[in-house]
Amino acid sequence: MRLFIAEKPSLARAIAENLPAAEKRNGTGAIICGDDVVTWCYGHILEQVPPDEYDAKYKHWHMEDLPIIPRDWKLKIKSSAVAQFNVIRKLTEQAAVIVNAGDPDREGQLLVDEVLLFVGNKKKVWRLLLNALDEKSIKYAMEHLQENEKFTGLYNSALARSRADWLVGMNLTRCYTIRSREAGYDGVVNVGRVQTPTMALVVRREDEILNFKPTTHYKVQITWQHKNGTVPTIWQMPDITKGLDTEGRLLDKKIAETLLARMQAVAKGTITAVEKKKKQEPQRLPYSLSALQIDAGKRYGYSPQQVLDAMQSLYEKKLTSYPRSDCEYLPENQFKDAATILANLSTIGNGAWRRLTAKADKNIKSRAWNDKKITAHHAIVPTTIKAAPDRLPETEKNLYMMTAAAYLAQFFPIHIYMATKITVEADGEIFVGTGKTIIEEGWKEIYRRPNTKAADNDDAASAELPPVKKGDGVIYFDGAIKENVTKPPKRFTPASLVEAMKKIGNFVRDENLKKDLQECAGIGTEATRAGIIEKLQTTGFFALAKKYLVPTEKARRAMTLLPDDITYPDITALWEKQLDEIAAGKLPLAKFFDRQAQSIATILTAAQNISLQPAEDAVRCPNCGKAMKKRRSVHGEFWGCSAYPKCRGTRKIDDR
Repeated sequence: MRLFIAEKPSLARAIAENLPAAEKRNGTGAIICGDDVVTWCYGHILEQVPPDEYDAKYKHWHMEDLPIIPRDWKLKIKSSAVAQFNVIRKLTEQAAVIVNAGDPDREGQLLVDEVLLFVGNKKKVWRLLLNALDEKSIKYAMEHLQENEKFTGLYNSALARSRADWLVGMNLTRCYTIRSREAGYDGVVNVGRVQTPTMALVVRREDEILNFKPTTHYKVQITWQHKNGTVPTIWQMPDITKGLDTEGRLLDKKIAETLLARMQAVAKGTITAVEKKKKQEPQRLPYSLSALQIDAGKRYGYSPQQVLDAMQSLYEKKLTSYPRSDCEYLPENQFKDAATILANLSTIGNGAWRRLTAKADKNIKSRAWNDKKITAHHAIVPTTIKAAPDRLPETEKNLYMMTAAAYLAQFFPIHIYMATKITVEADGEIFVGTGKTIIEEGWKEIYRRPNTKAADNDDAASAELPPVKKGDGVIYFDGAIKENVTKPPKRFTPASLVEAMKKIGNFVRDENLKKDLQECAGIGTEATRAGIIEKLQTTGFFALAKKYLVPTEKARRAMTLLPDDITYPDITALWEKQLDEIAAGKLPLAKFFDRQAQSIATILTAAQNISLQPAEDAVRCPNCGKAMKKRRSVHGEFWGCSAYPKCRGTRKIDDR
């Protein structure tokens, strides 16, 4: 018997539908397909045990018991999954061959492998990698099973992530909750390896906004008349110009007014340079999950979780490929599917879609088709199953169309344009105008929307410039002083916060780390970022004001308690990079955990030495002066020192 263990029931059903057995029937917790059996997990059906199941003393939170670092890590069966676990264990004992059919990422690898290790499996295990659930993709994957041992690095990476989260959460949450209570504050101070630096991004951004001081600055715009047309330009202020700030902005309006009056009087200039450069933009890449979450957030206001849920539904309907992908490239062997997919896309939407798909060139092979860029998954694209978007829920329809447009772009030409820069000199002053002439619109035609205006641009980068040559004379035509006021940074939206988590190198404290983290995949994963942001909202660290995330008082208090090592993303980002190295087999698991233990020990030592501002209403211990908390004994309630058992100071309940 060959046993397939899928990550979830929907995946199990899709696998069973494509097994060759003539007879298929439902069993208890499994689908029997001739000599094959397909069973399933419900995501992780094993979980790590809490500290008190390692030692009963950990039921009570005491600083002297930290750090808690298990020597032999333990798992237990989730109470909601006992029956299904027993089905898997029994089938594993009966099987001759086992196939790990978890999702094609590190968590999918871990959640099946950990079950097999838990039951002591010694049988041969193969790996089924499904990036889509349509018939063609499943059959291809079935024909290309790989040895599960090849993915040990991926398993180790997921295991390291899981244990690192446990170590940080259990030790640092206890540590800072104890210190917080000593200062008279109630509640638990939740600390998470990814959650806490994510929270801090939003708090710091809010502080930047509150402390922002607007600056008014000026630019002089001059339009020159050439015999072939007008040339809009901007005054290039010399560095020695009075009234400039440290960033080269002109703060003195009188200087701008004087310059403008001077040019009106001079009334003529000379073109001293004409630079033309042919440029091109290759086809945009298809979507990864985070790229789709970011774009959908900007376009439709969808939250990252909404995008993930909708894309999961499209995946289970077999209309799009695996959604939790961090990859924006496609395997070269899927290029042959293009004709089928494009034919399907030609039947959807309105006449514009039919016109665009008719213009697609199936022979164009963009940079997206690159086997060297593929890991466990590829970019999110439509499958070979024909969709009827108008019959889908609105969110799914919009996301399907976005995914389809990005795929369609691969079969349009490269966008080519001529970038032109014209330099004008007048009375010793330099003015520059830039423009862009489109030669081949190419793939950008797909994203051209009618009745939309180009974004305002001070340097007129998209302006149509007349044909001119060096040495030509020009005459003053018009001028204006443009007043600009600097704006504070924008608050994060859920979508832009996903982008920040992905590009975490932009937010690290240590400038030396930025280069090291350029290739880092960020903090969190494609599958977890949305959930982390949702959790920060539901646990009261963020509030949603219109579409923007605003930190609450709870978040601000946490920031006053926690050290920079926890709230800045430096350590977390480095850990994420190390998880990638574990997956690639470049970093031993033991070495990673040694670093974890050292880091946590350092943070705990520092935490014991911090001095916290006591809560205003805290009751003080008569012995040590620390805050007290209400306790209960057989004699009733009393105030007991929060530093118990080190200090056993007490007060009567009415004695403040």
